[in-house]
Amino acid sequence: MNTQPTYIRTGAVRPLECLSEGWRLIRDQYLLMVGISLVGIIIASAVPFGLLQGPMMCGIYICLFALARGERIEFGTLFKGMDHFTPGLIATLVQFVPMMLVIIPTTLFFFIRVAMAIGRDGGRPRPDVAELVPGFVLTILILMPLLMALMALLLFSYPLIVDRRLSGWEACRTSARAVLGNVGGILGLILLNAVLGLVGGLLCYVGAFFVMPIGFAAIVVAYRQIFGGETG
Repeated sequence: MNTQPTYIRTGAVRPLECLSEGWRLIRDQYLLMVGISLVGIIIASAVPFGLLQGPMMCGIYICLFALARGERIEFGTLFKGMDHFTPGLIATLVQFVPMMLVIIPTTLFFFIRVAMAIGRDGGRPRPDVAELVPGFVLTILILMPLLMALMALLLFSYPLIVDRRLSGWEACRTSARAVLGNVGGILGLILLNAVLGLVGGLLCYVGAFFVMPIGFAAIVVAYRQIFGGETG
């Protein structure tokens, strides 16, 4: 584990450059990165409670850092992310536990209110039950930006685990400091990645898988702009 302090550049992220350099980073092994990203995301999504999300994301970034060093990668490189299972899992929990603590109680409260309203009228739906829905939707809409902000703060947690060998918690803390020091650039990068994903999604959703590795690569470029070259 790296115990050296991590230097963070502020105001360093240039979103358009991140996207263009991200494409140049992966273009020679583009189709392989599409396959690696797709399989990594599928495995991460298929295993309950996000147990493998950390290792799979770490594996994707291991591949990208190798490409940044001018190395060739193989499909099996993805599974080197398992070497970072524990810190990857901790970083994933830091992301998802707050989400669950917000979404699950909110959803339970809504359904309990609905059940109580129906029960008071002998099991028949009451007109005021429908009035609960807008409040629930509004609550979710208010909470979602807060949850998205949390995800943005942790944008570099997996790259820091892979490159700087930080613990899961320290990687999350360092990522948050880096993002807060580069708010404008990070926001621009997230918006560009969102637009890229939207355009890909419009192509019968399949296109989203083809632009996904470009988004990951753009994050690696932003990482290098903030933290400098990899430590190896």
